[in-house]
Amino acid sequence: MKLRYSLFLFIGIVFTMNSQNISGSELLEKAINYHDPSGNWPSFSGNFKVTMTTPNQSPRVSDINISLPTEFFSVTANRDGNTQTYTLDKTNCSLFYNTIKLDEAAAEEKKMTCERANMYKNYYTYLYGLPMKLKDKGTNINEKVERKTFKGKDYLVLKATYDKAVGSDIWYFYFDPETYAMEVYQFYKTDDKGNVKPDSGEYILLTDEETVNGIKMPKVRAWYYNKDNNYLGTDTLGN
Repeated sequence: MKLRYSLFLFIGIVFTMNSQNISGSELLEKAINYHDPSGNWPSFSGNFKVTMTTPNQSPRVSDINISLPTEFFSVTANRDGNTQTYTLDKTNCSLFYNTIKLDEAAAEEKKMTCERANMYKNYYTYLYGLPMKLKDKGTNINEKVERKTFKGKDYLVLKATYDKAVGSDIWYFYFDPETYAMEVYQFYKTDDKGNVKPDSGEYILLTDEETVNGIKMPKVRAWYYNKDNNYLGTDTLGN
Protein backbone atom coordinates (compact mmCIF):
# COMPACT_ATOMS: atom_id res chain seq x y z
CA MET A 1 0.00 0.00 0.00
CA LYS A 2 2.83 2.42 0.87
CA LEU A 3 4.59 1.59 -2.43
CA ARG A 4 1.44 2.26 -4.42
CA TYR A 5 0.93 5.60 -2.67
CA SER A 6 4.54 6.58 -3.37
CA LEU A 7 4.13 5.69 -7.04
CA PHE A 8 1.00 7.85 -7.39
CA LEU A 9 2.76 10.69 -5.58
CA PHE A 10 5.74 10.41 -7.93
CA ILE A 11 3.50 10.45 -11.03
CA GLY A 12 1.70 13.51 -9.68
CA ILE A 13 4.97 15.33 -9.07
CA VAL A 14 6.28 14.49 -12.55
CA PHE A 15 3.01 15.68 -14.11
CA THR A 16 3.18 18.97 -12.21
CA MET A 17 6.80 19.52 -13.22
CA ASN A 18 6.03 18.84 -16.87
CA SER A 19 3.07 21.21 -16.87
CA GLN A 20 5.25 23.90 -15.31
CA ASN A 21 8.12 23.39 -17.73
CA ILE A 22 6.20 23.32 -21.00
CA SER A 23 5.40 26.66 -22.60
CA GLY A 24 2.22 27.58 -24.42
CA SER A 25 3.98 27.53 -27.79
CA GLU A 26 5.47 24.11 -27.07
CA LEU A 27 2.13 22.69 -26.00
CA LEU A 28 0.48 24.01 -29.16
CA GLU A 29 3.16 22.42 -31.34
CA LYS A 30 2.72 19.07 -29.60
CA ALA A 31 -1.05 19.27 -30.02
CA ILE A 32 -0.74 20.12 -33.70
CA ASN A 33 1.69 17.25 -34.17
CA TYR A 34 -0.93 14.92 -32.68
CA HIS A 35 -3.88 16.15 -34.72
CA ASP A 36 -2.06 16.94 -37.96
CA PRO A 37 1.15 14.85 -37.94
CA SER A 38 1.82 15.32 -41.67
CA GLY A 39 1.12 19.05 -41.77
CA ASN A 40 -1.89 18.71 -44.10
CA TRP A 41 -4.02 21.56 -42.78
CA PRO A 42 -2.53 24.48 -44.83
CA SER A 43 -3.38 22.59 -48.06
CA PHE A 44 -6.62 21.06 -46.78
CA SER A 45 -9.19 20.29 -49.44
CA GLY A 46 -11.97 17.96 -48.42
CA ASN A 47 -15.61 17.20 -47.81
CA PHE A 48 -17.35 15.99 -44.66
CA LYS A 49 -20.80 15.87 -43.09
CA VAL A 50 -21.87 17.16 -39.69
CA THR A 51 -25.16 16.21 -38.04
CA MET A 52 -26.39 18.70 -35.46
CA THR A 53 -28.89 17.51 -32.86
CA THR A 54 -30.53 19.93 -30.44
CA PRO A 55 -33.33 19.50 -27.89
CA ASN A 56 -36.86 19.78 -29.31
CA GLN A 57 -35.69 20.16 -32.90
CA SER A 58 -35.22 17.77 -35.80
CA PRO A 59 -31.60 16.99 -36.79
CA ARG A 60 -29.80 19.20 -39.30
CA VAL A 61 -27.33 17.49 -41.63
CA SER A 62 -24.70 19.77 -43.17
CA ASP A 63 -22.53 18.75 -46.12
CA ILE A 64 -19.38 20.88 -45.93
CA ASN A 65 -16.75 21.40 -48.61
CA ILE A 66 -13.57 23.32 -47.78
CA SER A 67 -10.63 24.02 -50.09
CA LEU A 68 -8.09 26.30 -48.45
CA PRO A 69 -5.74 26.54 -51.48
CA THR A 70 -8.53 27.73 -53.81
CA GLU A 71 -10.41 29.75 -51.16
CA PHE A 72 -13.59 27.76 -51.74
CA PHE A 73 -16.24 27.00 -49.14
CA SER A 74 -19.68 25.49 -49.41
CA VAL A 75 -22.22 24.19 -46.91
CA THR A 76 -25.53 22.54 -47.75
CA ALA A 77 -27.77 22.12 -44.72
CA ASN A 78 -30.76 19.78 -44.83
CA ARG A 79 -33.50 19.90 -42.21
CA ASP A 80 -37.03 18.52 -42.59
CA GLY A 81 -36.51 17.92 -46.31
CA ASN A 82 -35.50 21.49 -47.17
CA THR A 83 -31.94 22.46 -48.11
CA GLN A 84 -30.05 25.72 -47.90
CA THR A 85 -26.71 26.08 -49.67
CA TYR A 86 -24.16 28.83 -49.05
CA THR A 87 -21.20 28.94 -51.44
CA LEU A 88 -18.15 31.21 -51.37
CA ASP A 89 -15.68 31.00 -54.24
CA LYS A 90 -13.03 33.52 -53.25
CA THR A 91 -15.12 36.72 -53.25
CA ASN A 92 -18.09 35.31 -55.18
CA CYS A 93 -21.12 34.37 -53.11
CA SER A 94 -24.04 32.17 -54.22
CA LEU A 95 -27.15 31.18 -52.29
CA PHE A 96 -29.48 28.27 -53.10
CA TYR A 97 -32.74 27.06 -51.59
CA ASN A 98 -33.71 23.50 -52.58
CA THR A 99 -31.17 23.73 -55.47
CA ILE A 100 -32.74 26.95 -56.82
CA LYS A 101 -30.30 29.84 -57.04
CA LEU A 102 -31.68 32.87 -55.27
CA ASP A 103 -31.60 36.46 -56.41
CA GLU A 104 -31.34 39.25 -53.84
CA ALA A 105 -35.09 39.53 -53.24
CA ALA A 106 -35.61 35.77 -52.90
CA ALA A 107 -32.60 35.46 -50.59
CA GLU A 108 -33.96 38.21 -48.35
CA GLU A 109 -37.30 36.40 -48.18
CA LYS A 110 -35.55 33.21 -47.06
CA LYS A 111 -33.34 35.22 -44.66
CA MET A 112 -30.21 33.97 -46.40
CA THR A 113 -27.27 36.37 -46.77
CA CYS A 114 -23.64 36.39 -47.87
CA GLU A 115 -22.77 37.64 -44.39
CA ARG A 116 -24.18 34.39 -43.03
CA ALA A 117 -22.18 32.47 -45.66
CA ASN A 118 -18.98 34.06 -44.33
CA MET A 119 -20.07 33.30 -40.76
CA TYR A 120 -20.49 29.61 -41.64
CA LYS A 121 -17.14 29.58 -43.40
CA ASN A 122 -15.36 31.05 -40.37
CA TYR A 123 -17.25 28.78 -37.96
CA TYR A 124 -16.56 25.46 -39.66
CA THR A 125 -13.03 26.32 -40.74
CA TYR A 126 -12.13 27.42 -37.22
CA LEU A 127 -13.68 24.53 -35.28
CA TYR A 128 -12.56 21.75 -37.59
CA GLY A 129 -9.18 23.38 -38.11
CA LEU A 130 -8.29 23.35 -34.41
CA PRO A 131 -5.74 23.32 -32.93
CA MET A 132 -3.92 24.35 -36.12
CA LYS A 133 -6.00 27.53 -36.39
CA LEU A 134 -4.41 28.78 -33.18
CA LYS A 135 -1.38 29.72 -35.24
CA ASP A 136 -3.40 32.20 -37.30
CA LYS A 137 -2.42 35.85 -37.29
CA GLY A 138 -4.23 37.78 -34.59
CA THR A 139 -4.26 34.85 -32.15
CA ASN A 140 -2.32 35.41 -28.94
CA ILE A 141 -1.16 32.33 -27.04
CA ASN A 142 -0.45 32.67 -23.34
CA GLU A 143 2.94 31.08 -22.69
CA LYS A 144 1.90 30.01 -19.19
CA VAL A 145 0.34 26.55 -19.30
CA GLU A 146 -2.06 25.72 -16.50
CA ARG A 147 -2.93 22.38 -14.99
CA LYS A 148 -6.66 21.97 -14.41
CA THR A 149 -9.00 19.15 -13.48
CA PHE A 150 -12.19 19.18 -15.54
CA LYS A 151 -14.94 16.57 -15.25
CA GLY A 152 -12.60 14.45 -13.12
CA LYS A 153 -9.64 14.44 -15.52
CA ASP A 154 -6.33 16.36 -15.42
CA TYR A 155 -5.47 18.53 -18.40
CA LEU A 156 -2.83 20.89 -19.68
CA VAL A 157 -4.71 24.09 -20.50
CA LEU A 158 -3.79 26.65 -23.12
CA LYS A 159 -5.26 30.15 -23.01
CA ALA A 160 -5.84 32.11 -26.21
CA THR A 161 -6.92 35.71 -26.70
CA TYR A 162 -7.37 37.58 -29.95
CA ASP A 163 -6.54 40.92 -31.46
CA LYS A 164 -9.46 43.34 -31.38
CA ALA A 165 -10.04 42.98 -35.12
CA VAL A 166 -10.37 39.19 -34.75
CA GLY A 167 -12.53 38.79 -31.65
CA SER A 168 -13.00 39.62 -27.97
CA ASP A 169 -13.74 36.16 -26.53
CA ILE A 170 -11.23 34.36 -24.31
CA TRP A 171 -10.71 30.67 -25.11
CA TYR A 172 -9.23 27.80 -23.11
CA PHE A 173 -8.10 24.56 -24.75
CA TYR A 174 -7.73 21.39 -22.68
CA PHE A 175 -5.20 18.78 -23.82
CA ASP A 176 -4.50 15.27 -22.61
CA PRO A 177 -1.13 15.52 -20.75
CA GLU A 178 0.20 12.32 -22.33
CA THR A 179 -1.05 12.31 -25.93
CA TYR A 180 -1.72 16.08 -26.30
CA ALA A 181 -5.08 15.32 -27.89
CA MET A 182 -7.56 18.19 -27.61
CA GLU A 183 -10.51 16.98 -25.51
CA VAL A 184 -12.28 20.12 -24.30
CA TYR A 185 -12.46 23.77 -25.17
CA GLN A 186 -14.22 26.62 -23.49
CA PHE A 187 -14.82 30.29 -24.15
CA TYR A 188 -16.02 33.32 -22.22
CA LYS A 189 -17.35 36.69 -23.33
CA THR A 190 -15.72 39.91 -22.12
CA ASP A 191 -17.08 43.32 -21.20
CA ASP A 192 -16.05 46.67 -22.68
CA LYS A 193 -12.98 46.72 -20.42
CA GLY A 194 -11.84 43.26 -21.47
CA ASN A 195 -12.86 41.59 -18.22
CA VAL A 196 -14.32 38.09 -18.34
CA LYS A 197 -18.05 37.72 -17.80
CA PRO A 198 -18.04 34.60 -15.58
CA ASP A 199 -21.63 33.57 -16.40
CA SER A 200 -21.09 33.82 -20.15
CA GLY A 201 -19.88 31.45 -22.82
CA GLU A 202 -19.87 27.72 -23.30
CA TYR A 203 -17.74 24.63 -22.99
CA ILE A 204 -17.51 21.84 -25.54
CA LEU A 205 -16.69 18.22 -24.76
CA LEU A 206 -14.89 16.34 -27.54
CA THR A 207 -15.11 12.56 -27.81
CA ASP A 208 -13.96 10.01 -30.39
CA GLU A 209 -12.06 10.94 -33.54
CA GLU A 210 -12.55 10.91 -37.29
CA THR A 211 -9.56 11.15 -39.63
CA VAL A 212 -10.21 13.47 -42.57
CA ASN A 213 -7.38 13.90 -45.10
CA GLY A 214 -4.86 12.76 -42.50
CA ILE A 215 -6.14 15.13 -39.81
CA LYS A 216 -7.57 13.77 -36.55
CA MET A 217 -10.77 15.72 -35.98
CA PRO A 218 -13.07 15.31 -32.97
CA LYS A 219 -16.03 13.18 -34.05
CA VAL A 220 -18.51 14.32 -31.39
CA ARG A 221 -18.80 17.83 -29.96
CA ALA A 222 -21.30 18.30 -27.13
CA TRP A 223 -22.04 21.93 -26.20
CA TYR A 224 -22.98 23.23 -22.73
CA TYR A 225 -23.45 26.62 -21.08
CA ASN A 226 -20.73 27.57 -18.58
CA LYS A 227 -23.18 29.18 -16.16
CA ASP A 228 -25.41 26.20 -15.44
CA ASN A 229 -24.03 23.22 -17.43
CA ASN A 230 -27.23 23.26 -19.47
CA TYR A 231 -26.95 21.09 -22.57
CA LEU A 232 -27.24 22.92 -25.91
CA GLY A 233 -26.66 20.31 -28.58
CA THR A 234 -24.25 17.94 -30.28
CA ASP A 235 -22.38 18.02 -33.59
CA THR A 236 -21.38 14.61 -34.96
CA LEU A 237 -18.85 14.32 -37.75
CA GLY A 238 -19.20 11.51 -40.27
CA ASN A 239 -19.56 10.93 -43.99
